[in-house]
Amino acid sequence: MATAYKPEEARRPPALPFLPAAVSKFKIALCQLSVTADKVRNIAHARKAIEEAAGKGAKLVVLPEIWNSPYSNESFPVYAEDIDAGGDASPSTLMLSEAAYRLGITIVGGSIPERCGDQLYNTSCVFGADGKLKAKHRKIHLFDIDIPGKITFQESKTLAAGTTPTIVDTDVGRIGIGICYDIRFQELAMIYAARGAHLLCYPGAFNMTTGPLHWELLQRARAVDNQIYVATCSPARDAGAGYTAWGHSTLVSPYGELIATTEHEEAIVVGEIDYSLIDQIRMGLPLQKQRRGDLYQLVDVERLSSEEKGH
Repeated sequence: MATAYKPEEARRPPALPFLPAAVSKFKIALCQLSVTADKVRNIAHARKAIEEAAGKGAKLVVLPEIWNSPYSNESFPVYAEDIDAGGDASPSTLMLSEAAYRLGITIVGGSIPERCGDQLYNTSCVFGADGKLKAKHRKIHLFDIDIPGKITFQESKTLAAGTTPTIVDTDVGRIGIGICYDIRFQELAMIYAARGAHLLCYPGAFNMTTGPLHWELLQRARAVDNQIYVATCSPARDAGAGYTAWGHSTLVSPYGELIATTEHEEAIVVGEIDYSLIDQIRMGLPLQKQRRGDLYQLVDVERLSSEEKGH
């Protein structure tokens, strides 16, 4: 006789129930911003873009990776902020908090260089409509690459890696957060899906080598593999910068379709999210019920450890 298997065993612990969000349909805005060496200008510019996005009806606004600073190992220590201290020690997140509260929106604040003691991180902050910090994601997978004749970069020269997956409940659903290079690691997205995420947000700055090849491909792959929405937000391209971003901020449906996107110039990309589509797609393609737990498993180490401690 064939051995019976349980699909939920493909994930340890088993996936959490997929619960409906408080708001099932809303507008999201991706603010593809130009970034300069002037931090005060960058903060004011981001505030203006957030206000414009809210004026277009967006209930969720996403900013790019490293939007308050040039993207370079030389700049990270200079522009870094003490997010935990807040106030004058972190003018970028102070602006995000005030904007979220004043406009009554949720903000995934891209990422900024964060200083914590003697460590630097590439960090994304999520603020709720009450202006409070709901989550802080430190980039888990550092961008250390060397493509001969194309691009070489080592974030680990200045930055430390985060150690915790970040999933946060907001007014606009349960969101899993990753930063740029994090999108290449499907296990992280699978953990977020198993924890009941409706949407994955990846502030990112792919370059001119990997951007044309992989940026859209990876977004669509993460979306269709996990049957959830994926949103990315890049800085606008500056050909004169030391690091040139690909741009093309994009919203992808759980079916892998491009809902909204742009080119490389500065832009505010607005798209509509409808979470009821997730249930429709999962009913038609019931991947969750068809996983072979007898053949392969994804282990959510953090959640498993937490549940074992609770017993």
